[in-house]
Amino acid sequence: MPHKEKLEELKRRREEARAMGGARKLEARRNAGVLNARERLHHLLDNDSFLEAGLHAYSIREQTRDKSPADGKIAGFGEIEGRPVALVANDFTVLGASSSQVNMKKMGHMKRTARERGLPLILLGESSGGRMPDRMGSAGRATIGQDREEYRRTRETPWVSTLMGQSYGSSTWYSVISDVVFARKGAVMAVTSPRVTSLAISQEIEPEDLGGWKLHTDVTGLVDKAFDTDEEVLDAVKTFLSYLPSNSQLPPPRQQTWEEADQNELLNILPEERRRVYDARKAVHTIADLGSVFELKDRFGKSIVTALARIEGRTVGFIANNPRFRAGAIDPDACDKAVSFIVLCDSFNIPIIFMVDQPGFYIGLEGERKRAPGKIMNWMNALAQVTVPRFSVIVRKSYGQAYLNMGGGRNSDEVLAWPTADLGFMEPRLAVNVLHGVKEDEDPDRFSKLASELDRGTEAWDLAGLYEAQYVIAPQETREHLARLLTVYEGKQVGEHLLSNWPTTF
Repeated sequence: MPHKEKLEELKRRREEARAMGGARKLEARRNAGVLNARERLHHLLDNDSFLEAGLHAYSIREQTRDKSPADGKIAGFGEIEGRPVALVANDFTVLGASSSQVNMKKMGHMKRTARERGLPLILLGESSGGRMPDRMGSAGRATIGQDREEYRRTRETPWVSTLMGQSYGSSTWYSVISDVVFARKGAVMAVTSPRVTSLAISQEIEPEDLGGWKLHTDVTGLVDKAFDTDEEVLDAVKTFLSYLPSNSQLPPPRQQTWEEADQNELLNILPEERRRVYDARKAVHTIADLGSVFELKDRFGKSIVTALARIEGRTVGFIANNPRFRAGAIDPDACDKAVSFIVLCDSFNIPIIFMVDQPGFYIGLEGERKRAPGKIMNWMNALAQVTVPRFSVIVRKSYGQAYLNMGGGRNSDEVLAWPTADLGFMEPRLAVNVLHGVKEDEDPDRFSKLASELDRGTEAWDLAGLYEAQYVIAPQETREHLARLLTVYEGKQVGEHLLSNWPTTF
């Protein structure tokens, strides 16, 4: 056979590169129930669709050249349900997937191609951070920051990051500038490892305390969802991308078939007593196509629900106050959660639906210490720059300044109000005390009279009479009205995506 020697060498080099960190390390991962980097790609991508770039890359240092197949980062292009994507999977079995001069060139190639060709970028994170000694001393400094756009994020295409093990250095940086982050429980994301941190501060630090999944789903909000297995994390990546276009110049994909719930169930979800709580997620699930709701940051800022969903096959983003938590009052975490979701929807042409039932902002020392005023105004600033259609459904309470944050006034293109809508400035019983200093237990008759006076002019009909609400509808009519409005606004032209350059965390 012509060129036999060279072809045999090619085969041998391919096998060596695909052997990754060796049989012993791969066996250890199997025994731990953890997928290796190539198995993760196999689970995520359509069969036989992976086109690998940089299989024959290796460490720039002679002493580690033979220990660095693919230099610890597996990069290339593939397809998910027939749609092209660019991706990088960190191979922890090779030098801890540490970042080097060579493998960061691979990363840059994927980012650049994804941006220029309009492809989603998927980053399967698990890394030990910067490679030592490559990053040591002046020579190491010269390898950093050579690409001034290395951490550019202007949302031309969706970015999805996963955390499926120890994730420090580049895995952390790219996760927090991605649109969503999915983690396997047990994964850790931090600036640097617990060992380095413990040495730096002379205090023993547990990995979970430093950057475990509970910290990042409950406290920081930097992780959107956590799962038990690698497979579930990768399935979440597929699900998330199914709602989004491949890039910001395209509309989201539309499913051609769907089913709907019994819309009369909304009458049972909302209590007749306006001070009783309910779970807003149930209302969102009822209005959306059956099985289509994909909630993000469900453990963070719980007084707000943010969820991708579909109505008659069209992708929408729901932002719903949830009275089950803090009576639906909006706290600083909920502000951050809502703004990050608004930025996601606006960047990728997803109409926003507000489901409104809020008593105002959560006030007190905790909120002020977490910079509540600034976060409230961040939300207002973001709303002022939204370019996608916005629809507001006033379910019950819409009090105070937060009326505007939840789509009131010109912050929505169309406002729909249920007959149960309550447009007071604050809860009448509280307002009596604030305005008149009258307490119910001291003067019940006067208290009741003053409360009734403050409750006037606050119903759906009053808002509709001023044409501040365009529709007053029965709850069970909500889905139909939204579906028709989505058709009306389907052709709305989106120019520049003003929120595409919004900070990824703030």
